[in-house]
Amino acid sequence: MARRWWTLVAVCSATFMLLVDLTIVQVALPQMQRDLHASLSDLQWVIDAYALALAALILSSGSVADRIGRKRVFIGGIVVFTAASALCGVAGNASLLIAARALQGIGGAAMFATSLALIGQEFSGAERGTAIAAWGATVGGAVAVGPLAGGLVTEALGWQWIFFINVPIGAAAVALALPLIPNRADPHAAGLDIGGLVCFSGALFGLVFALQRGNAAGWGSAEIVVPLVAAAALLGLFVAVELRHPHAMFDLELFRKPTFCGVTLGTFALGAGMFSQLIFVALYLQDVLDYSPLAGGVRMLPMTGPLFLVPLVTRRLVERVPNRVELAVGLGLVSLGLLLMHGVSATSSWTALLPGLLLTGTGIGLANPVIARTALGVVAPTRTGMASGISNTARIGGLATGIAALGAVFAHRIASVLAARVPHSAHRLADIVAAGGVRAVAATHPPIGGATALAASRAAFLAGFNEILLIGAAITLAGALLALVLIRAGDFEHAPARPASADSAPIARAVAADG
Repeated sequence: MARRWWTLVAVCSATFMLLVDLTIVQVALPQMQRDLHASLSDLQWVIDAYALALAALILSSGSVADRIGRKRVFIGGIVVFTAASALCGVAGNASLLIAARALQGIGGAAMFATSLALIGQEFSGAERGTAIAAWGATVGGAVAVGPLAGGLVTEALGWQWIFFINVPIGAAAVALALPLIPNRADPHAAGLDIGGLVCFSGALFGLVFALQRGNAAGWGSAEIVVPLVAAAALLGLFVAVELRHPHAMFDLELFRKPTFCGVTLGTFALGAGMFSQLIFVALYLQDVLDYSPLAGGVRMLPMTGPLFLVPLVTRRLVERVPNRVELAVGLGLVSLGLLLMHGVSATSSWTALLPGLLLTGTGIGLANPVIARTALGVVAPTRTGMASGISNTARIGGLATGIAALGAVFAHRIASVLAARVPHSAHRLADIVAAGGVRAVAATHPPIGGATALAASRAAFLAGFNEILLIGAAITLAGALLALVLIRAGDFEHAPARPASADSAPIARAVAADG
């Protein structure tokens, strides 16, 4: 087999490893909580540490790759990601796991920023279309099988093995990439935007930290007010730095076009309103309905399956549909799906979620390709890398922010219900219910409050779960309306390529971060 095809194998292997970790971890969170005695905040940080590092470093990793070579950054990313995965597996407490997840995000950003560029440099013409199709199938497959694989591995071997399994995959990818991929750099590459990186990362971290700590520390406390003010100040400074930097990390000029604003806001809404819900769906299935990790993963397939299937089935159908309509319909279906999941009660089975899971999966499957086409179609071909990087950052930043914000609402609602129903035990129960549901309350020694506490705990969890589903529906509906109003045909620089075309390399880069 020709060298370039082995390059594709290496890139697809690394991409699968990177993206499956976005969904495989969700299913294992309840087991992690029990084994590590983790709080809800700890579980949020297991996801957010990874997402924050990924969101903050995607664009910067691409700039570094242009300067020192894509192969070096790609292989360095695999090594860091693989080593961090091993650290995740041996983590004996939540703090070490969170730190290792952040390190995974650093490696993941390097891999993510270079994978499509490596395919682009190795393939051309019809072969590039074939390579991109293979890479796109890897992306869809990773997202679709993540919950099932996570449940199977967690149940059979333990949650540690969802990380250990990355070690042989990473080693194989490095073994293929080292002798086969040439290291190519851009002799005219711009310098790294250190100021933009520091300001953006600091602002995002400050916001997420404050949202996660607000309930525990008090929203008016210095511990919360200071990082919120710092986040706002750093965000303002970030805008000022980017406007003056000759080679800015974020080209803010792109936001002069309403269409780019509309698709970016829609992408952020999808991450914040929908993908952030997955942690709570996993907790509901396993810690309230008492499903095993595998059974819980199987029951999430009605949502993850359409992510892979819908773009293939609807590819021809949507060709004549305006981009703004397609994106609005996709986000609207997500909103409707979340609304249908709302209303679960103490007597509900998992099938109460089924219509909503199917609709949200269908909506995401419709939205992903059009997000990519629109973000790239409104910029000149020379700026597609920047546009796709901003799109990915918006989605992953939305995920991190959404988990923190919805987690704060979820925990507050649980505390309120428990305070009303079991005031003497409310303080002890609130953190237990938020992180581990009814199963965690039942497992306390000695038991807290007996049957009354169990009933109150179930009611509190369901109240919090229903509330964040409503909020997610509102966020994604707002994204749909913004997309419908702001996206307009006159803003396109060129006819946006469809996902099946041979010119869809940048499109696939933007589609990748769907979970």
